[in-house]
Order: sequence, then C-alpha cells, then structure tokens
Amino acid sequence: MKRYIAFLRGINISGKNKVPMAELKKEFEKLEFGEVKTYLNSGNVAFSSDKDGTEEFTKQIEIMIKNQFALDIPVFVISREELDDILDNAPDWWGNENKEIYDNLIFVMPPATFAEVYSEIGEPKEGLEKIKDYKEAIFWSFIRKDYQKTNWWSKTASANISSKLTIRTANTVRKIVGM
Repeated sequence: MKRYIAFLRGINISGKNKVPMAELKKEFEKLEFGEVKTYLNSGNVAFSSDKDGTEEFTKQIEIMIKNQFALDIPVFVISREELDDILDNAPDWWGNENKEIYDNLIFVMPPATFAEVYSEIGEPKEGLEKIKDYKEAIFWSFIRKDYQKTNWWSKTASANISSKLTIRTANTVRKIVGM
C-alpha cells in the first residue's frame, strides 16, 4: 500500500464550503482508500491505496465531493514519497521554526505551472519574502508582521491563478507527512 495526501482547496473557510471531516473520511473509505486520516478542518486527508495514480485519485475525489457535498472543490493529490522529496529539497531558510517568519508550501495544481504562477504574481518583495520552486511546489516565507506589505500575500488569494494553488503551513505539511 502506498501513502497519499489529498489537499482540498478552500473548504471550511469563514463558514463557506462546509465539509465535515468525519463525513469526508467516510466518503474516502467508500472510495476504497485505506488508513484514512484527516488533519485540521481545512481539507487535509492522508490515505493509502494499492493502486497508483494521483490524477485518477484527484478526479475520483473531486467527483465524490461534488456528489456528496454539492461543491466544486479543486483537489491536489500527491504521494507521500513525492512530498518527502519536496521537503528534502526545501531551502535552508524555509521551515526553521523562526517565530518571526511564516513558512508556507504552495502546491501548484496541474496543469498550472510555476512559470504561470510567477508570471502572474511576480517577484517577491525583497527583504520581506522569499520563494523557491521545486517540482509542483513553491516554498514561500515572509516576515509575519509585514505580511500585508508582501507581493505574494494578497495575490495568492486574489489573482486569476489563485484557484490553481493550495497553500499549507510548514507545520501542517510536516504533521500530514507523519500521519
């Protein structure tokens, strides 16, 4: 059995797109995924399968969410092995427990690419934020107290490309990998 993680974009935010995690877990089990675990209330699901196919899993999960919860929710599925590789290639400045810095991992949902994201959002503000891409992820860190001054903060939420991104904190990603 191979381990996978599904990141659901934009659920349970400010009372919108409500998906109870207990129900979501049951629906994943109905799809014949094993060892299903959810983390937080924001659409993080770890599961196992003896099948291979992140694209196929993504489609299955998106259809299930539409059918069971009447929501069109983008889903990003990655194998734990791929996520481990991404984390192994994190830049030195990312995720080092500095409380003044906020570290995020942005997942770029196919068919979108880092080049498209960068083209739309632009340069990070020097001295306030840093980015580094690796495969389908972007390591993004910024000074917590100055988040509103960063270039990427507002644009990752409001730019046209935002619907093709799902973002998790470094701590959340590490917890999920351990599930």
